[in-house]
Amino acid sequence: MKQYCFGADLGGSSVKLGLFTTAGELLEKWSIPTRLENNGAYIVSDIAAAILAKMAGRAIPADEVQGVGLDVPGPVLKDGTVTVCVNVGWGRFNVREELEQALGGLRVCVANDANAAALGEQWMGAGKGHQNVVMVTLGTGVGGGIIVDGHILEGAHGSGAEIGHMLMLAEDEVDVSCNCGLRGCLEQASSASRVVDYAKKLLRETDLDSPLRAFDDFAAKEVCDACAAGDELATRAIDRCCTTLGRALGILGTCIDPEIFLIGGGMAGAGELILGRVREVYRRSVFQAATETPIECATLGNDAGIYGSARMVID
Repeated sequence: MKQYCFGADLGGSSVKLGLFTTAGELLEKWSIPTRLENNGAYIVSDIAAAILAKMAGRAIPADEVQGVGLDVPGPVLKDGTVTVCVNVGWGRFNVREELEQALGGLRVCVANDANAAALGEQWMGAGKGHQNVVMVTLGTGVGGGIIVDGHILEGAHGSGAEIGHMLMLAEDEVDVSCNCGLRGCLEQASSASRVVDYAKKLLRETDLDSPLRAFDDFAAKEVCDACAAGDELATRAIDRCCTTLGRALGILGTCIDPEIFLIGGGMAGAGELILGRVREVYRRSVFQAATETPIECATLGNDAGIYGSARMVID
């Protein structure tokens, strides 16, 4: 085993990078802007330049680098081909081959960003010590990653673990289609953005008194805070989120039977307000043998992607 490896997490505004030892110690992290011009034509070369510059600055020879892992916001095939990454302007191309060439032949592994985050948590986060982990992130959307026997479940089309697009609601329970084109996705009830949308809908359609009426605008944190204070309207919005998520985890627990579920993303900051409700619904929804599977908060935060990306090249 060589001494070093790199992890890179590609986002729409920046690329987060980490230099690791192959034992899992994060030695340094930094970021570079994501240049979106010309449909993201410079992103791969910018990542390669940043890594090569770090190697030169630290006098790290190429023969001591195990490789570079990269996660991207879209489906990835097993050969490293990205099918589409709308947020950065990419169409279909083999990002692994292009990045390996730009790095002078260093080994490269590529995965979906949510899958990489799940792998990072399984390696050095809240899932450490477990080989079978399901992670769900509650942010603008609902992301997911599934780790089976220590490896990412990628799927035949690079779209494994698209947990946020499980159909969990009846079509008449939602007003519009999901961004994916389906109607009734988990994301439409349990993402932070849709919790806010639902709370605003209740404000328009009911006469319930609520501290949320004092805001010109608000985020999911304000809905969680109002729920924690006993507000009925906010509680209805949070209960809808957690009931739908708990049932989704029940399906996953019945089909996959992981050792632990992890909840990440901004709404995980509400802690037991979310987790307690989700656990209660999960236990009523899952096959009996899996009722005691732990449901806990992820711990690596925004670093989960670089940890998971680095882990890919260590396997």
